[in-house]
Amino acid sequence: MKQKILVHSCCAPCSSSVFEKLSDYDITGFFYNPNIYPETEYIRRRDEYKRFAEIMNYKIFILEDPFEIWDKAITGYENEPERGKRCEICFQLRLEKTAQFAVENDFNLFTTVLSVSPHKNADVINKVGSKIAEKYNIEFLEANFKKQDGYKRSLELSKQCNLYRQTYCGCRYGIII
Repeated sequence: MKQKILVHSCCAPCSSSVFEKLSDYDITGFFYNPNIYPETEYIRRRDEYKRFAEIMNYKIFILEDPFEIWDKAITGYENEPERGKRCEICFQLRLEKTAQFAVENDFNLFTTVLSVSPHKNADVINKVGSKIAEKYNIEFLEANFKKQDGYKRSLELSKQCNLYRQTYCGCRYGIII
């Protein structure tokens, strides 16, 4: 019997290759991203994630909190660069909610697709995830999903499934104009 893994997902493209790599597990996706701005972008990513899950027949949960939860959490770190302390706080917020959900719903472990991005620091993500795992007494699957062509594969799968690929992480401070 496969272990039940809850996979925090930021979007459909990042989830595509990660879910493929995790095929030895009983995968459930978890979309929790109060960081995504503006609301129109949030809705587009959420709805694309739902469409992806239907195409690939993945189980998913979507948990929605208002943007203000994230905005309050990162207050004082607005001027941090990409990969700075603001990102770490953002990871903390989203992975903590993922761990809570995993424990409440009898998952064996949890992880996140965030490390598939070439713009995210897998070591920081894994450090945050492992610390949260200790707090909630659940296992965190450490990974750097961009390795072994993980990011490249996400591009291929996105094209095959005609997935919307965004140009920024979702944070209003990361918007590329």
